[in-house]
Amino acid sequence: MENIYKPYLMTVESTRDEAPGVTTLKLKFQNDEERKTFFSKYKVGQFGEYSLFGAGECTFCVASPPTRQDYIECTFRKAGRVTGALQEVNVGDTIGFRGPYGNWFPLEQWKGKNLLFIAGGIALPPMRAVIWNCLDLRDWFKDITILYGARTVPDLVYKQELAEWTARPDVKVVQTVDPGCDVTDWKCQIGFVPTVLDQITPNPDSTIALICGPPIMIKFTFPVLKKYKFEDKDIYTTLENRMKCGLGKCGRCNVANVYVCKEGPVFTFTQLAKLPPEY
Repeated sequence: MENIYKPYLMTVESTRDEAPGVTTLKLKFQNDEERKTFFSKYKVGQFGEYSLFGAGECTFCVASPPTRQDYIECTFRKAGRVTGALQEVNVGDTIGFRGPYGNWFPLEQWKGKNLLFIAGGIALPPMRAVIWNCLDLRDWFKDITILYGARTVPDLVYKQELAEWTARPDVKVVQTVDPGCDVTDWKCQIGFVPTVLDQITPNPDSTIALICGPPIMIKFTFPVLKKYKFEDKDIYTTLENRMKCGLGKCGRCNVANVYVCKEGPVFTFTQLAKLPPEY
């Protein structure tokens, strides 16, 4: 029988510091048949389990899109033993990876629509995979707007890619940082994400909104979208922070009768409205 916990062996091709305590790893499959197997199944929004032998395993999204099949990338903040160990790996080292797990963002259903991405802090990585997927399929969609905020300027991740997206004529990018931080040489917005979203007056007509961020950000962003008449079915988020084993075996991802590992991590707000507040 197949061992469902057996990871793919991945070679670290590059490492990049994104922000204080935040790292991106670029990983390549050591076995090309395993790479083909993974990409035959992977859809944007799914997540994986990353392991370092002797340290353990942890869960976060695949931060690169399925349209780019030579590698995968992951971005994570140092939060414990495993993520701390993963930040110490070097180019050429081997780590483990298993996945993809969970459901995904239904891009094909969004053809011909506008897209509004709203992200805060370290929650941009799950959105980054969707953003690149949509930009690689740019003719599928109409207007694309990216609203991204962080506590301070150094806390912004993917700074180079934010500059690249900003320079594109077919994307509108709005960046913001929290009031009260050092904004020396900062030329973008100052304000909390929900406030800035209100200022840009988003148009709900034929628009899909994707939100990912700290719970407090989502709590105050959702009413702004409702103010502008976005329907719950057109608002998506990901609960990847609820993931544990990836297989629905350990039970640590469940909210009421929902196992997020199996029925998520992608949910509409119509679906979330049926869950208890602790999600």
